[in-house]
Amino acid sequence: MTENPFVGEGVVLRIGELFLKGKNRFVFENALEKNVRFALRGRDDVRLIRKHGRMFVVGGCDDDLMTRLARVFGIASLSKVRFAAKDIDDITRIAVEISRDRGANVSTFRVAARRADKTFPMISSEIGRHVGSAVAVDSGLGVDLTEPDLTIGVEIGIDWTFLWSTDLPGGGGLPVGTSGTGLLLLSGGIDSPVAGHLMQRRGLELHGIYYHAFPYTGDGAKDKVVRLAKVLARRQKNFHLHVVPFTKVQETFRDSAEAKLLVVLYRRAMMRIASMTAEKHKLKCLITGESLGQVASQTIQNLSAIEDAAGLPVLRPLIGHDKSDIVTIARQIETFDISVLPHDDCCSLFVPRHPETHASLKYVLRSESRADWRPVLEEAFEHIETILV
Repeated sequence: MTENPFVGEGVVLRIGELFLKGKNRFVFENALEKNVRFALRGRDDVRLIRKHGRMFVVGGCDDDLMTRLARVFGIASLSKVRFAAKDIDDITRIAVEISRDRGANVSTFRVAARRADKTFPMISSEIGRHVGSAVAVDSGLGVDLTEPDLTIGVEIGIDWTFLWSTDLPGGGGLPVGTSGTGLLLLSGGIDSPVAGHLMQRRGLELHGIYYHAFPYTGDGAKDKVVRLAKVLARRQKNFHLHVVPFTKVQETFRDSAEAKLLVVLYRRAMMRIASMTAEKHKLKCLITGESLGQVASQTIQNLSAIEDAAGLPVLRPLIGHDKSDIVTIARQIETFDISVLPHDDCCSLFVPRHPETHASLKYVLRSESRADWRPVLEEAFEHIETILV
C-alpha cells in the first residue's frame, strides 16, 4: 500500500492566471512546477506533489520555505496547512488547535468548509457547523460569517484533507519562461532592475547586459550590477549577465559628435550592441527601465530616436510609472538599497550640461555620421564578458 504523503504540515500553492490558458494550461503548469522545484533547491526535507490540478509542498512550512515559495511567479497565494485524517473528529481537533494559536485582537471567527470528496458523510455546511460549534465552545470566540477576524478553512479532497487559517500573497503573474526570453539593459540604478522584475512576472526569462566604462567607472559599479543581477536570478534557473567594455564607444562620440546629443548617441550604441547580443543568444526582445519624461533622454522624441537603432522590439514596463512607484517596487524586491550605493554607471559620463530633449532623427543621424563608431562598436561586442549569475 502506498504511503499517504498528506500528513503533518505542508504548504498549498494556489495557481494564478493559469486557469485562463485553456488547452495550453499544462504548458504553464509544467513551467510552474519546474520553477517551484528550483525554488526548493537544497531543501531535501520537503517534496513537491502535483495532483488533480493542485500543488502541495509536504514535509514542512517554516518561514524559509514560505519565503522561497512566495517569490515564484505564477502562484497567486499560498497557505501553511495542517493535514488531517478524513474523519470529522480529527478535523475538529485540528481546527480547535488552530483557534488556540490565534493572534491577539481576534474576537470572531468562521469555518469555511469545502467537500470535494462526495463520499464524505457530511456536506460542507454540516462540516462548518460541527467544527464551528467545537471551536466556539473551546475558544469563546463569536461567530461572524461576513467579516471575521479569523477564518479556519477546511478542504476535504479525494486524496487529502487539510486545514488552514492564513492566505499569503504569492508572486502572481505567469511562470518565468512561459512568455519567451529577453535582454534587460541593466544599469546600477533603481529603474532597470524593477523593469526586469516586472517582465519576469509576465513570464519572460531574462539575460542582462551592462555597459562598463572602465576606468571612468570602477569595479564597484560592476559589482553593484552583479548584485542586482543576483536578486533577479532568484526567479529563474540561470541568469547570464553580459558585460560590455563601453569606454571606447563613448570616447569616440565624445570626441566627434555634438555634445548635446551625446546621451542619445550613447543609448543608440547600447541598443545596437544589445540587439546583436540578443540575436546571438536567440533572445526575442530588449527591456529598458525608461519612464516617460523622467530624464532628458526619455522624451517621446528622444525615445523614438534611440529605438530607431534597435533591431528588436523594445519593451518599457515602467513607461507610465512615477518615480515614487518605482522606488516602492524596488524596496519590495530588495534592489533599492543596492541601487543607491554610490557608484556611477556609464550613463553619467561625459553628459553635457544641457542635453537635447527633443532630438529629431534626421539631426541625430547627421551627428552620428561624424563619428567613426562602427569599428569600436564591433570591438566592444567581440570583447563582451558573460557572467553566469
